[in-house]
Amino acid sequence: MLKWALFFAIVAVVAGLLGFTGVAAGAASIAKFLFVLFLILCVVFLVLGFIVTKKIVD
Repeated sequence: MLKWALFFAIVAVVAGLLGFTGVAAGAASIAKFLFVLFLILCVVFLVLGFIVTKKIVD
């Protein structure tokens, strides 16, 4: 997912440099959404990992 966010960020930068403002805005919004989704899932799985590890150790 992070790979796709980086891909869309690069597409947004290239499209912005070439003057395609509509494409750049769309790609940037997709990149932001994917990055936020990645961060949320990362935190959720990190917390779940700590909870499961604590239950296994105890």
